[in-house]
Amino acid sequence: MSIGSHTLASPVLLAPMAGITDLPFRRCAHNLGAGLVVSEMVASDELVRARPDVVRRAAGAGEVDPLVIQIAGREAYWMAEGARLAEASGADIIDINMGCPAKAVTTGLSGSALMRNLDHALSLIEATVGAVSVPVTLKMRTGWDDETRNAPELARRAEAAGVQMVTVHGRTRCQFYKGRADWDFIARVKDAVSIPVVANGDVLSCEDAEQILARSNADGVMIGRGAQGRPWFLTQVAHYLKTGERLAPPSWAEQGRIVSAHYRDMLSHYGNELGARMARKHLVWYLEEASRFFPDDAMAVKSEVVRMREPLAVLAAIDHFYERAANASVDAETSEAA
Repeated sequence: MSIGSHTLASPVLLAPMAGITDLPFRRCAHNLGAGLVVSEMVASDELVRARPDVVRRAAGAGEVDPLVIQIAGREAYWMAEGARLAEASGADIIDINMGCPAKAVTTGLSGSALMRNLDHALSLIEATVGAVSVPVTLKMRTGWDDETRNAPELARRAEAAGVQMVTVHGRTRCQFYKGRADWDFIARVKDAVSIPVVANGDVLSCEDAEQILARSNADGVMIGRGAQGRPWFLTQVAHYLKTGERLAPPSWAEQGRIVSAHYRDMLSHYGNELGARMARKHLVWYLEEASRFFPDDAMAVKSEVVRMREPLAVLAAIDHFYERAANASVDAETSEAA
């Protein structure tokens, strides 16, 4: 699958997630083989005004290739200016957010609220596409509610305006994350356009990825929550889709190195105090994933690290847990062989 001149290594993409897909997590998933990673949503006007935390969300030039920056807004002027600044800052692709269901975003007439007024949505798309020379993509939901599932029309008009890929989360805004994503409806979007379509929503296993592609006829799959605590999952899915074979997760020793490197990267990116605080949710997800195999030990370490304030102590606890897990795995293999 390609976006403009960018040919992706795989059709399995990491979804943009507020407070999650910061540069350390994107870098981690990218290094593990994700086909594409997308930044947290950044408000276009705040990016132009150089609000420090917003600029930090758009970081990654020279470190993640291609660099995809997702912007949001409700005014054509700021969308254009934000896109120009993102491109000047190194973005290889600009993604427009018309899918965020959060009340704080939709109340400001951004995100998925734009699907209630396609003429206005189109004016933002046209302004963004006209402002930059890099490819522009679009992420949306199926519609605002069950009565207005207008994603096929928005996709068709976006393609005519120059958008080069669309991603569809298979829920309406009013569903938020409740119920099941409607993978079959995404096929209507695919039928409406000739550009690549990426399907998103409820992909938690390799079989889910296979089914969402079969039912939507999409060109790629975007994974969000399914990657939390296991950024290597995208590579496992890509391997399964290509070969039909299950790729084992990294060894426990390798998982320990991944978690430790991710934690250190967050400390470097944010500073020790903020980095340690921001990293806690990721450590919880890693340990919850590990608890499927070592329930007592993993949950005990989880209870410890969420209370720790000293990064070196956190690192020691994490390293010790994965070392024990690796040794237990070796002992189990030796016992089976005997």
